[in-house]
Amino acid sequence: MTVSNAGSLQSGRMKSVRAGALGLAIGLVATFSGAHAAQAPTHASLLPLLQATTAAAQPAGAVAVTDIDFRRGDGGSGKLVLRFDGDGAAPDLRTQGGNVVISLGGATLPASLQRPLNVTDFATPVQRIDARQGADGTQVVLSARGEFEPMAYQSGRDYIVEIIPRTGAATSERAVGAASTAATMGQAAAATVSDVRAYSGAPVTFNFQDVPVRTVLQLIADESNLNIVASDSVTGNVTLRLQNVPWDQALDIVLQAKSLDKRRSGNVVWVAPQSEIAAFEQAKEDARLAIEERAEMATEYIPISYGNAEDIAKLLTEESKSGASGGSGTSQQRGFLSTRGSLSFDRRTNTLLVIDIPNRVAEIKRLVNMLDKPVDQVVIEARIVIANESFARNLGARFGVSASKQRVNVGGSLAPQTAGGPLVPGGLNVNLPIEAGPSLAFTILGNTIDWAVELQALQSEQRGEVISNPRVVTSNQREAVISQGQEIGYLTITGGQSNSIPTVEFKDVLLELKVTPTITNDGRVFLAMDIKKDEVTGEVDYPGIGTVPLISKRNVTTAVLIDDGQTVAIGGVYEFTDRASLSKVPFLGDLPILGNLFKSRGRNKEKAELLIFVTPKVMRVAQRPVN
Repeated sequence: MTVSNAGSLQSGRMKSVRAGALGLAIGLVATFSGAHAAQAPTHASLLPLLQATTAAAQPAGAVAVTDIDFRRGDGGSGKLVLRFDGDGAAPDLRTQGGNVVISLGGATLPASLQRPLNVTDFATPVQRIDARQGADGTQVVLSARGEFEPMAYQSGRDYIVEIIPRTGAATSERAVGAASTAATMGQAAAATVSDVRAYSGAPVTFNFQDVPVRTVLQLIADESNLNIVASDSVTGNVTLRLQNVPWDQALDIVLQAKSLDKRRSGNVVWVAPQSEIAAFEQAKEDARLAIEERAEMATEYIPISYGNAEDIAKLLTEESKSGASGGSGTSQQRGFLSTRGSLSFDRRTNTLLVIDIPNRVAEIKRLVNMLDKPVDQVVIEARIVIANESFARNLGARFGVSASKQRVNVGGSLAPQTAGGPLVPGGLNVNLPIEAGPSLAFTILGNTIDWAVELQALQSEQRGEVISNPRVVTSNQREAVISQGQEIGYLTITGGQSNSIPTVEFKDVLLELKVTPTITNDGRVFLAMDIKKDEVTGEVDYPGIGTVPLISKRNVTTAVLIDDGQTVAIGGVYEFTDRASLSKVPFLGDLPILGNLFKSRGRNKEKAELLIFVTPKVMRVAQRPVN
């Protein structure tokens, strides 16, 4: 290595370096961490001199800062973009405590940009930005907080500094986001990173000022033990400052910053401009298509065992046209067929007919073998339980007082001889009966007065339970319906008053289960169900027309995910009724003890409960081997 001084040394830094030796000197600036650094002590010994060399290698031209932009990057990182009006800027970045200092050398800074910026609201590690120009040159100072990692790169006339917070695993993701954004800065557009790649290469540290891209690729090849082949069109320089960045991430940053791309085959990596790689792959694809156009056609008959040939043909070709024997369809580049291929199906034998080049025919046979499999079946068992319970208690009384004269012999029998008739018409003074029920009656007889008393009481309890158990078997994702019931007839009247015509109409009263099961990949069953339970509870009589039935309807429509063989209650209704009634004679009914003779009490309790249970069971269907 030959280094010549063009002037005197000032402050321990070189003023100029011969251009022929610059590339090799800069190539040794990269310092590697881990065992690689221990194996190359010559790099560490030359590091102070080479860092000073690269810092002074690029003279600061008469460039000026035109814009200072700050934004929030991926993962909460802070991104500073310095834009220059020309080429030749050589920024230098260093960390001092909690500050990141960017020295712009002789670059000028307009007075409008020499002001502090408070960027706390961006929620990044950067709290304040100070841009100033003094005797020591132009500097931009970033005041940061917490643990962070600075990263800088240059794309065209933009110098980007990213301050990434250190938060464990998230640091690598933010670094990836910064690298991806760096690739788009050359096109003056900020892209959102959708794919976050995990880098696993050994960490490296680069501090380059306008170094050739080929030199950076050579250093990365030495660190990664890969064989890198660079195209002749890979040219240009790049400015990088990366600290403890995986080498594969550093390679992506360099390629994206210079609009390059790579293709790897084993341990050999080919690096070329994106347009050149795209043209190569396009030419390769055109050659493959040209070979397919000249390939000999093959014919294959594929029998379908479990599926439907027409459905599979539509799936493989995106559309099908029916023919006389079942259907045929041809189109240009349809589905999995080539431009010359065709696919027909025969409904009678459930067979596919494929005419295409051999590799496409083999691919279609492979797809048919994957699709033509027996589907599992599901047994769905439902239980509809209707429980009714009622309790009623009623107490009532009625009595009366009547007067009569002495009995006389009339026609050989004794009969009362009235004197003015009974005291009360009908013989009843108090009438508070219940509707129906047993009674206890007695009469106190006197010579002139009869006192008749009747006590009535009723207590009834009823319990009933109705269980309906529909069960149906169906294939996976096929709807099944099972119903049972009857049609109830009723009269309707049509026409006017003078010309009315009675018509008998019918209403379905059914127990129905409608279900579509779907077996998931983890063995559970998703059920879309509609369960209905109708019941005739009575009739309403319309004079001159007829009777109309009263129908009690119970219905549930739902979708539920259930384990295989598990029973789950998918719905229920609980009704409770409690009624109390009291009828009494005013004032007399309020008397203690004796007032019970002037009261009628009633108490009714009713409970009705509807529960619906469902149990799916998967019936696995084993596929038979094909002879």
